[in-house]
Amino acid sequence: MRIQNREELDQIRDMAAAKVSSTKCRILICAGTGCLAGGSGEIYEKMCELTKDCKDVDVEFGAEIAHSERDTDVNADVDKGEAVSGIEIPVAVKRSGCHGFCEMGPLMRIEPLGILYTKVKLEDCEEIFERTIKHGNIIHHLLYKQDGIEYPKQEEIPFYEKQTRLVLKNCGHIDAEHIEEYIAVGGYQSFAKVLFEQTPNDVIETILESNLRGRGGGGFQTGYKWKQVARQQEKIRYIVCNGDEGDPGAFMDRSIMEGDPHKMIEGMLIAAYAVGAQEGYIYVRAEYPLAISRLRLAISQAEDRGLLGEHILGTDFSFHLHINRGAGAFVCGEGSALTASIEGKRGMPRVKPPRTVEQGLFAKPTVLNNVETFANVPMIIEKGAKWYRSIGPENSPGTKAFALTGSVKNTGLIEVPMGTSLREVIYDIGGGIKGDAKFKAVQIGGPSGGCLITPHLDVSLDFDSLKKMGAMIGSGGLVVMDDKTCMVEVARFFMNFTQNESCGKCVPCREGTKRMLEILERIVAGKGTREDLDLLDELASTITDTALCGLGKSAALPVMSTLRLFRKEYEEHVVDKKCAAKNCTALRRFVISPERCKGCSKCARNCPVGAISGQIKKPYVIDDSICIKCGACESACAFHAIHIEA
Repeated sequence: MRIQNREELDQIRDMAAAKVSSTKCRILICAGTGCLAGGSGEIYEKMCELTKDCKDVDVEFGAEIAHSERDTDVNADVDKGEAVSGIEIPVAVKRSGCHGFCEMGPLMRIEPLGILYTKVKLEDCEEIFERTIKHGNIIHHLLYKQDGIEYPKQEEIPFYEKQTRLVLKNCGHIDAEHIEEYIAVGGYQSFAKVLFEQTPNDVIETILESNLRGRGGGGFQTGYKWKQVARQQEKIRYIVCNGDEGDPGAFMDRSIMEGDPHKMIEGMLIAAYAVGAQEGYIYVRAEYPLAISRLRLAISQAEDRGLLGEHILGTDFSFHLHINRGAGAFVCGEGSALTASIEGKRGMPRVKPPRTVEQGLFAKPTVLNNVETFANVPMIIEKGAKWYRSIGPENSPGTKAFALTGSVKNTGLIEVPMGTSLREVIYDIGGGIKGDAKFKAVQIGGPSGGCLITPHLDVSLDFDSLKKMGAMIGSGGLVVMDDKTCMVEVARFFMNFTQNESCGKCVPCREGTKRMLEILERIVAGKGTREDLDLLDELASTITDTALCGLGKSAALPVMSTLRLFRKEYEEHVVDKKCAAKNCTALRRFVISPERCKGCSKCARNCPVGAISGQIKKPYVIDDSICIKCGACESACAFHAIHIEA
């Protein structure tokens, strides 16, 4: 049904909210990319099969539901697994967006109990249905446990309790594939508010006052960008959403597009109204097929409801939205390269000015923001700029989503207020370093970012503070590293990525990154010299000062920060020909311990180059001049007699 006016939108909101609230039991199965890879799609199908006849049956629940009916001690009763019977409850099974706790997936949330089951398997479904859905009993082996404590409720798990989920509020709590569920939680109300109560200039002033800064990496003030587009003489204007997200290990935007696509679309609608645009484009990399699928569905549903297209909500405002799939080029995350790609040209940056706000897509004024930035807009309109500025530091208000990966116990998607310390993120939310190893560094901002080390653990995570540290938030990737990580190899990895992704248009980036990569490869191969370190410094400075686009200018940041913070480690590689972390293959030396070796000859029989010799029942030895450092001997030894010396 097409919504003709604001009153009808309110009616549908009330009807949708009533429908959701009448569904007393909601089984929300994470259908984000990570959990789907773990089998959540099959779990969803199984739960649908088990509950298909449970629309109007007697279902027994734990005291959590009783609490919603009368005042009881919820936690005490839920922990005991006590049941309250005789409640008439329809059951709904829903595909939700990413819950964020990727380390524990596949995930299943059961409402209104608030239970979160972790690492759910297909064979667990019948037990969940019989014990939890029908009788309200908690299945303890599926609950999350930390430090000997069991957490039945999702919100009490430290991973979630320490977060402030605003942009990600709906992810994991609503059906990502039905527009009515978004409308039920207040979706499109902010858009209706600006359409019927505010002028375009009012909207821009609100965003300016909020000091919302772009979440794509640069931190440019969003309201100022909108204002620049709105004041252009050219009346054909475009709204472009950057969903390319090419940083290794980053998946913030993907999760929003998969789990709450309408929030981003609503933000784009508000931006279009503010600057007078009638056409919009969402640029998504082709490696995100699920995000593309859900965006297409969301756009189709919004068009059917009259929230996209001509004469939206019975007004003169019209807006059409299109999806463009990128081919995976990292450089297309840069604004001018992205718009060139949409136009059908090769994705390469151009010289500026003119800026995108003046001549962007099809040489017209263009608002270009990323997914997370647009997703912030509806709640700013709803709650006001003052409310938004009350979160986080004054110069970087609001929250930021981070993809927490690497050597941390609880990997996943998190959202915290700007200004939160790295220590809180890694230890309070992330649960600390895996295996209780020692923290060494975190790479923030992906291949365009830099490293932070132990003295930086209490630094405020915001745009300005990180810039002073020689790092940047970037799109929000956080790769945590322990003391077993070689920082020279980390720099080589990111430089290899950057060099492969260089568009080749400008010489500093095309040739400079190639030379830097060659030097780093020499160093990890044990062939580096002290002069190489000075040359790395010189090349990094030159590329930063002279590259054409922002990606080129930041390409050397990982090398610059690791060289500054871990110079001793670089010197060990070039002078002592050692890798203390034992990561660099060429610098490793396999040694057989005479005390442990039983002389079984298994290592010699498994060596592909015949580098191991000896007599049966006597210790064997490895000839370093022949050894290719493949590690086959270490893997074959049943007595742990072979170890690596740095």
